[in-house]
Amino acid sequence: MGLLDKTTGLLRDMGQITGNVAGAMTRPLTAPFTDPVIRLGVTGLSRAGKTVFITSLVANLMDRGRMPQLRAAASGAIRTAYLQPQPDDTLPRFDYETYLAQLTASDPVWPDGTRQISELRLSLKVAPSGMMAGLQGLQTVHLDIVDYPGEWLLDLGLLGQTYAQWSAGALKRAQGRPLGDAYLSQVTAVYPAAALEEPTARALAAGYTAHLNAARAAGWSDCTPGRFLLPGDLAGSPVLTFAPLPDGDHPRGSLGREMARRFESYKKNVVQPFFRDHFARIDRQVVLVDVLGAIHAGPRAVDDLRTAMAEILTAFNPGGNGWLNRLLQGQRVDKILFAATKADHLHHTQHPQLTAITQALLREARDRADYAGAKTAAMSIAALRTTVEETVEHRDGPLNVVRGRLLDTGRQAAFHPGVLPDDPQQLLAPARAGDADWGPDRDYQVMRFAPAPMTLRPGEGPPHIRLDKAAEFLIGDRL
Repeated sequence: MGLLDKTTGLLRDMGQITGNVAGAMTRPLTAPFTDPVIRLGVTGLSRAGKTVFITSLVANLMDRGRMPQLRAAASGAIRTAYLQPQPDDTLPRFDYETYLAQLTASDPVWPDGTRQISELRLSLKVAPSGMMAGLQGLQTVHLDIVDYPGEWLLDLGLLGQTYAQWSAGALKRAQGRPLGDAYLSQVTAVYPAAALEEPTARALAAGYTAHLNAARAAGWSDCTPGRFLLPGDLAGSPVLTFAPLPDGDHPRGSLGREMARRFESYKKNVVQPFFRDHFARIDRQVVLVDVLGAIHAGPRAVDDLRTAMAEILTAFNPGGNGWLNRLLQGQRVDKILFAATKADHLHHTQHPQLTAITQALLREARDRADYAGAKTAAMSIAALRTTVEETVEHRDGPLNVVRGRLLDTGRQAAFHPGVLPDDPQQLLAPARAGDADWGPDRDYQVMRFAPAPMTLRPGEGPPHIRLDKAAEFLIGDRL
């Protein structure tokens, strides 16, 4: 290399260093206009605990003593965290203070579940790392948490279906589900090609809604349309007054034709605006899943959960669907966590089995959805630990149990839900086969525990299981 080349290279390197130093020195002046924002979507299926998850996550990010697996917390890079007004004034604020007070009271209670979309902004002051750290001030990273019902997420699958396709699937799913047979009997009593009579339409919608509510309460996951379960100010409107009917020739003015029109109106006026206005702006997502509840409900509920997870992955991977690409404007979530909640209902020796089952459900969902794109993960967590572990003597030898305060009676009880298999296929195979139950050798139970009274030491958030690991996956790389 000649002297000219060496001189040019040296000047170039010096210019880069000077530019980096200048950028580091001026960044604190421009930071208010360039603060990074992480939009974290939180949703869940069938009472998976969204409100508790968000409340505990925020509390543990503000007081980080229980967050060793979040590297930015363990290293001290997060210097402080505080709540700020949310950026979207048109959304309800997530009522963090009320929920935390309910969970940490002397007689704690579970907060009400999510019934609408809400938002909360948590800002974190983070010390930069790397060679230029000494020349930079603290950086502010905003975590915008968007809470919305999981039933709304499943509605995305409706956008790619006609009324006839949705009806065929809904009528098939109703077979054997709670109040499903009652609705199917109701359908046989009507003639879809007959002229529309509004009382008949309302009765069918009410019957189908009762079936969906009963199915969700029994642990089923795929219960769409989601607004039938959470109607809000749409209750009683024509956009929610439809129900599945058998396919056939439905002339103009008939009950069947009007049901199809209202189905299309639901997609256009309810589903699309939610995904266009809110969903498309999310860049990280956690989906909370009550895997234990599905196992307790039986093989068909587990297979239903597997199908629902595939639908969710499709929602996060527009792929070649032109209508979905246009709706989401090319945006994609780049990390998705499927978290099996209520890990505190199991002794820690069974947590690996719960995680393996969740991973297997996710893997099959990925295959069914032909999914590629975002980084996904599965783990078992408890956003708020409600139990302690014990080993008790049993007729067959020592038995690992958890002990907690029962929600219904308030008394303390030890609980062993049954032994989860080491091989997830021992559950997934009968689920795929549509078996009615797990058979005489397997018996899985679910206990409803109340939140346990807690005394928090300074600097510590509520007790949890792997909430710090979940936070590291979801936002650790951005801190």
